[in-house]
Amino acid sequence: MKPLYLELNEVAAILTLAEATVQKLVRDNEFPKPRQLSGRRVAWLVREVEEWAELRPVSTLPPPPNTSRRKTHV
Repeated sequence: MKPLYLELNEVAAILTLAEATVQKLVRDNEFPKPRQLSGRRVAWLVREVEEWAELRPVSTLPPPPNTSRRKTHV
């Protein structure tokens, strides 16, 4: 079963953003706000995170060069 909610660290990992970046986007009203699950626990609805990601504009920048070079042993 697919999870309904994601915690901050999961949202950041899925989007390949820093947790601080996610928090800033929320503060700037550029990312969905988390939902209150209990007294002190919040999380994001998966479908809202997915929708936000799908609505990101297509980049005109080329992809970064491959930086994962194989290490050669001497």
